[in-house]
Amino acid sequence: MDWDRFRIFLAVARQGQILAAARQLGLNHATVGRQLTALEHDLGTKLIERRTTGSELTTAGRELMIAAETAESAFLRAGTAVSNQTETISGTVRVGVPDGLGNYFLASEMAAFAAQHSDLVIQLVPLPRTFSLSQREADIAITLDRPKQGRLVIKKLTDYTLSVYATRAYVDRFGSVETEADLTDRLFVTHIEDLIYSRALDYAARLGKLMRRRFECGSVVAQMEAVRNGHGIGILHDYATQGIPDLIRLLPEIRFTRNYWMLQHPDTKDTRSVAAVAEHLTRVVRAARDRFVVA
Repeated sequence: MDWDRFRIFLAVARQGQILAAARQLGLNHATVGRQLTALEHDLGTKLIERRTTGSELTTAGRELMIAAETAESAFLRAGTAVSNQTETISGTVRVGVPDGLGNYFLASEMAAFAAQHSDLVIQLVPLPRTFSLSQREADIAITLDRPKQGRLVIKKLTDYTLSVYATRAYVDRFGSVETEADLTDRLFVTHIEDLIYSRALDYAARLGKLMRRRFECGSVVAQMEAVRNGHGIGILHDYATQGIPDLIRLLPEIRFTRNYWMLQHPDTKDTRSVAAVAEHLTRVVRAARDRFVVA
């Protein structure tokens, strides 16, 4: 049997779409379809029902997925054992992180680590979403919530705080904010409720009761830019505001504390490259605790 066909089958089974699997694998859509057909021919059974809305596993497909994932785990463990025979940190490690942490802290720290290891490629994916390790979307994932289920290795990275911010120019233009009542009729720069992927992002509800005028953004970077350019008031990550001189913290009695959790898949966490990236990530985050938690 051709393992590459099983790898393609797993990608389609996990993604639920041939096109999405092709993008993930870096293959042509037609190539993925042909390899699936060839695998079904080899096994003498239909594995996937192909529909216009996506792909659905047959009973045989679901059974094969369990067997293929078991085989994949064995391959990964064997690869880990082989790769750990060398001192070189090499290969590609993908790290999926919330966009605030990724853009305002880890981009610099991970780039510095990659610069020290010529054979290592770090793919930092800072997006406002969650990442599935079981579907191999990332080797390391940082989340805002501690998962309650799943075959994962979980470690708390750090607490972090958020506060209310505006620019000094904005306050000079529209008046000081001494109490929560002063927020009335100010423009609230905040997230889009429909796009919230974690209940840890519910901190905006407190100010939203007072601030009816809203500019809603789908990413932390967009919120930061809107506030930084003096257009409104927002709840920003304290660590992201450091080094921006015009930003001032309003209503210091209002502070929100949340957590970052690091997740790894048990089959890949001990791979030399993945372990090295995870160790570095943990070290730099914890060393910067004073940046992440502001009194």
